[in-house]
Amino acid sequence: MIRLIASDMDGTLLDENSEVPPETFDLILRLRERGVLFAVSSGRRYDTLQRFFEPVIDCMDFVASNGTQVYVGGRMVGREVFSHAALQRLVRVVDRFDCLHLALFDASRSFLFDEDEKYEREFDKNLPNPEQIYSLPDPGTSIIKASLFCDDEKNLMDMAYVLGRELGSDFTFAPSGRKWIDTMPAGINKATGIRQVMDVHGVDASDVMAFGDSMNDYEILRLAGHPRAMGNARYGIKRIARDIVATNADHGVQREMRKLLDELG
Repeated sequence: MIRLIASDMDGTLLDENSEVPPETFDLILRLRERGVLFAVSSGRRYDTLQRFFEPVIDCMDFVASNGTQVYVGGRMVGREVFSHAALQRLVRVVDRFDCLHLALFDASRSFLFDEDEKYEREFDKNLPNPEQIYSLPDPGTSIIKASLFCDDEKNLMDMAYVLGRELGSDFTFAPSGRKWIDTMPAGINKATGIRQVMDVHGVDASDVMAFGDSMNDYEILRLAGHPRAMGNARYGIKRIARDIVATNADHGVQREMRKLLDELG
């Protein structure tokens, strides 16, 4: 029995215009009435996700910033902050490669280590309230998210490999979009956030249906008893999914939500 649906945002729940299809809100409410909860799991920050889901914000849960921000019933149940010392090591490695451009985020700002024009906005990398910086913010600044822009798409996988070899004890690196690499504290990802949601609601992994398209969705699809890959998903995500659904442009998640409603009667 499905008791919780966990969905990624960009390339998954959002359509080709990066908008929430209007039918989504009604589906969330109708499924909730039948005992099926809904949680979004995204690289986007909590403040951004709130704006997307304003009509149903009190009827769903949030795993934001790739698992560093977790909210259940409007209450924070999990929050992870990047280690300042680990970020210092990250900066030293990134400085060796001129194709890499680091962006850090707190709850409201984007800290850019290069000029704004060096970064391409893509999917959840919209860089709200950008500030260019020349050194790490002071240790009192709570960094909840880090991303790396690789200005040459051909180097993306090389850089993800190098970063993993150099800093694998501190971070996990996952390609996200065409030119971005998500950077997560070791042991923290969307799945750890969803586990916190599951614990609050008393939901077992076998009762979770999860949707994703990118490599930062890997852990959550491995966790869920009912993993679904989008038709537009990366190869690695399709290989671990139980089923491949329609693309985000064809509202694949919403189709599956409607199908579940029909099964529930």
